[in-house]
Amino acid sequence: MKLPSYAAVLMPAVLFAPLIGTFGASAAQAADVRALPSVNMEATVKAAQIDPRRPDSTMTPGAKASVLLVERALRDRHFLDAKWVDGYFGTTTVAAYAKYQKSLGLTGLAANGLPGKTSLTKLGAGRFKVTDVIDPGTRVSTGAFVINTRTRSMLAEAKRLLGRDLKLDQGSYNPGGDPTSVGTHDGGGVVDISVKGMSSATRTAAVRALRLVGFAAWVRNPQQDDWPWHIHATAINDTDLSSQAQHQIGDYYLGLNGLAGRGPDDGPKVTIRSWEEYQRR
Repeated sequence: MKLPSYAAVLMPAVLFAPLIGTFGASAAQAADVRALPSVNMEATVKAAQIDPRRPDSTMTPGAKASVLLVERALRDRHFLDAKWVDGYFGTTTVAAYAKYQKSLGLTGLAANGLPGKTSLTKLGAGRFKVTDVIDPGTRVSTGAFVINTRTRSMLAEAKRLLGRDLKLDQGSYNPGGDPTSVGTHDGGGVVDISVKGMSSATRTAAVRALRLVGFAAWVRNPQQDDWPWHIHATAINDTDLSSQAQHQIGDYYLGLNGLAGRGPDDGPKVTIRSWEEYQRR
């Protein structure tokens, strides 16, 4: 019987060695990622909307661990002083995060101080992994107005719950389009809805449906400002929100009406949920 040559025996090992090495490296990298702590993006973004509006230093439930990881990463990159690493995503942390976003070359709504998927993933490289990712989607036209696909899905579900159509009076991404809106419509996630032909009870039912699917929503009336009757709705956790719209979300969670005077909430009471939380309910 003829024995195989040394070269013949060695050749498979030589051929497969790089593949084994690559597989081993990939497995090790995957293990490293699994070992990293997690930043819950939903909880972090929620804290970035609520904490700056609080009158005290109460932390947003379920967000502290994630916010601490974000703040430590901002500190290590010299965007945030160590004394502010406390798990509270207040105005100082929002400003620091916006500076970090700008350092990445991001501008406009992508540098609004809310942790977006791109910036948060880069911040966490080698430090933490990002879970519960929020995606506002792409901008789409609906009639004469522009909204994003997340907002469109939310409106469609609110219409289903209400059992009637909801006609927009104003959309999103409309900087300077309506001076009375004081910038709330400059970014994404914000719409005004016509109440023409609606009774008082129907207006309230519409606001309830919008709130159930993840909007901070209120009926607005001419006594409040120089505007006609309408429903104003701001999508919780939309990462394209303007700073003014972010403040409205925080006020909603704190039982306020989202207006400049910060009066008490005058809408129907529901369990406050984001769109993602509503989908998981």
